[in-house]
Amino acid sequence: MTQHIGELNPPNRLMLTPGPSSMDPRVYRALATPLVGHMDPWFKGCMDDTQVLLRQIFQTENRLTMPLSASGSGGIEASVVNSLEEDDEAIICVNGVFSDRMAVIASHTPAKVTKVEAPYGKAVDAEDVRRAGKGRKIKIVGLAQGETSSGVLTQIEPFRKVADELGALLVVDTVASLAAVPLHVDRERVDICFSGTQKAISAPPGMSPITVSPRAEEIFRTRKTKVQSWYFDLTTAMNYWGKERLYHHTPPVSLIYALREAMRIVMEEGLEARWERHRVNQLALIAGLEAMGLELLVRKPADRLPTVTAVMIPDGIDDAKVRNQLLDEFNIEIAGGLGPLKNKIWRVGLMGHCSQKPYVLLFLAALEKILLDQGLRVPSGAGVGAAVQSYTHVHSEAAVSR
Repeated sequence: MTQHIGELNPPNRLMLTPGPSSMDPRVYRALATPLVGHMDPWFKGCMDDTQVLLRQIFQTENRLTMPLSASGSGGIEASVVNSLEEDDEAIICVNGVFSDRMAVIASHTPAKVTKVEAPYGKAVDAEDVRRAGKGRKIKIVGLAQGETSSGVLTQIEPFRKVADELGALLVVDTVASLAAVPLHVDRERVDICFSGTQKAISAPPGMSPITVSPRAEEIFRTRKTKVQSWYFDLTTAMNYWGKERLYHHTPPVSLIYALREAMRIVMEEGLEARWERHRVNQLALIAGLEAMGLELLVRKPADRLPTVTAVMIPDGIDDAKVRNQLLDEFNIEIAGGLGPLKNKIWRVGLMGHCSQKPYVLLFLAALEKILLDQGLRVPSGAGVGAAVQSYTHVHSEAAVSR
């Protein structure tokens, strides 16, 4: 018997998750434009635009800068497998699920991998990396600037200094931070930096922007052995994104349209303005959550990632029940914890298009209502009130500074 399948009609959610984020209507329009061939002369011009915008967002002049046809995990794999060979050593900073994924992927290479760890909710100490690498020849030091699973922000500068001492390439995961947190790839001398399109850039999932310094590119080209992965071998993949535009694989043309438009919107706003917007909205969210009596996983303000706020689930409150009610009653999606943080935290994303004052206030009002429904005593209106005060304070400070 033939089953009838109706026309696709997904719900219009407010995506306050750690990714994907909701998108600007202009990005949806770009997705709906006519498809052309990936070797079409017009599309090659679109690729040029995409690379120009990527370099601006990464703040780099690196020749090897392109979006990989893969998720952010593909960016991890490309960064690691192009760098590591037999007899190499890697140090990976692990403070969450996704930084640990870098270590796991590195363990699939013939290199020796050392994990330097910190508890979930804290940043790894660069001094621990220095001690771990002392007296050894280290090929890469890897870290996540923004750890999506725990909402921790890691400062790059101390690790660049340690990597210099160890003679290592610095590999930085900016999946949850690019276009929302200050990043200057060239100035901070990051050798390999990758991200994901679906987070603060607010494009569809499915692409992983990556940029590689001339030093790292030369190391790739002078490898003794072939890269373990044909697909993620950047020396050949770059032939398509380089001047030659030689065929490598069929890229997701419509996703590139959308990425181009999303990055154009990023640069229309301006990077510094966008970084500040994410900072201000998270401060308001935190003020509201704390006024409701909720605690944060990341205790140290300087370690809080502006795009992902990890909220401790109060005793007696059902994680899934709260998230399901947010979906059913308010059409808002947030995420739960991963790994050891499962059922212990909610992860609230304020990324790109979703980092807006109306969404912060709506979420706080909705969460208050749901927590009251579950029997938690929450001061009436405290969350929204504290967030409004936070916005007022920030605007007053800005007026004084002008």
